[in-house]
Amino acid sequence: MAENTQTPNGTDPILPQKPRKDLITRTSEAPAQMLEKTIEEAQKVANKVPATKALKKGKDYWHMLGPGLTTGASDDDPSGIATYSQTGAQFGFQFLWLSVVTFPLMSIVQEMCARIGLVTGRGLAGNIRLHFPKRVLYWSALLLFAANTFNIGADLGAMAKGVQLLLPGWNFAVLVIGFTLLSLFLQIFTPYARYAKYLKWLALVLFSYVLSALLANLNWGQILKEGLVPSMQFNKEQLLLLAAILGTTISPYLFFWQTSQEVEEQIVQGKTSIALRRETSPDDMKNMRVDVWSGMLLSNVVMFFIIAACGALLFKNGITNITTASQAAEALRPFAGDSAYLLFAIGIIGTGLLAIPVLAGSSSYALAESFRWRGGLNSNLKQAHAFYGVIIISMLVGMGLNFVGLDPIKALIYSAVSNAIVAPLVLMLIVLLSSNKRVMGEWVNKPFVTFMGWTVTVVMLLAGLGAIWSLF
Repeated sequence: MAENTQTPNGTDPILPQKPRKDLITRTSEAPAQMLEKTIEEAQKVANKVPATKALKKGKDYWHMLGPGLTTGASDDDPSGIATYSQTGAQFGFQFLWLSVVTFPLMSIVQEMCARIGLVTGRGLAGNIRLHFPKRVLYWSALLLFAANTFNIGADLGAMAKGVQLLLPGWNFAVLVIGFTLLSLFLQIFTPYARYAKYLKWLALVLFSYVLSALLANLNWGQILKEGLVPSMQFNKEQLLLLAAILGTTISPYLFFWQTSQEVEEQIVQGKTSIALRRETSPDDMKNMRVDVWSGMLLSNVVMFFIIAACGALLFKNGITNITTASQAAEALRPFAGDSAYLLFAIGIIGTGLLAIPVLAGSSSYALAESFRWRGGLNSNLKQAHAFYGVIIISMLVGMGLNFVGLDPIKALIYSAVSNAIVAPLVLMLIVLLSSNKRVMGEWVNKPFVTFMGWTVTVVMLLAGLGAIWSLF
């Protein structure tokens, strides 16, 4: 029999109220707990499937993926999606070849970054501080912070617009503030091992863009024929867009994040000292390469499908001006249908949830290592006030940009120009570090990797100069 919970006079008893802080804590934990429950249920279903050789290989491959997958997936943030959408809408398939060219370039750069983290046991900024003038590091870190903050602001606004595509009645300001607080709570209060798992699963949301393009019934024969032949006119408009594409694919925040995440993963494995983290095995390197190249492949495949879809549907129908990812989704709807529209909108929200922590975190890693603050996502709030303070400031300033009338396309331009200034300098330091035998030991760059590293540096320098010239 159910227990009688009423008072003698028939009214409900007055139950003791839980502290307000407990309610806030439970509310902030709810999204993470829901995601964790979903992951656990998916794993239960997977465990019930009969084990086959192919399935075992698939599971082993999934377990190899980590920082490289997260880094590559975060590259396709809502700002990047807007850039790719504008590229396809304005120029059709003319820049589609870039998705093929940037794959090996960014993979080689990110592999150098990951190798630096694995071999030295330090993040990228920590290594630059030890081996180069501090002024170089301070200016790089501050410009990175500025570029990332503009990007965070644009991404928060894009996520709010993405929700409004699905739920038009929801208030923009409330959504921006809500996404800011949600991201902050997850970054600050979720243990790193669990948080890294969430980011890894969120990377799968990128397949929504592949599916949305496939659902649009495009002429893939024509796309491959027209899109994979390099073509460019070198006018101001195309130079600025080229710099934006390169700036959003080979971006400084990815360099700092990749290196620091390799270190964080080592700490999770129990390598809490620099000496232990320097014990890198051939298996560690093999797994890292699989992880990094897989993540970069995913990033570039998504770029390819977005440019192809917008080129085939928007450019061909005279819709050539796209300024946001949500505008791209709305423009595609009449031609690609509701399913593609919904997948595109879901992708905007999911990629924002993935990319914003990477943007804020990379700035914090760079500044913390520059000024020798204690920090890292494996540290709790009490242990790393300055580290988490940078994340909070970056997030709040980015949120505020949505309320001062800053045009999102201008935010992207400012971010792209900042990246264009920072990227060549940081790339030069990465190549010098990874080519230095005293730093890298047996894992020093092979000559071909060093050559490709300098090639990427020159390409980014020319793109940056072209972007600055095109603005005047």
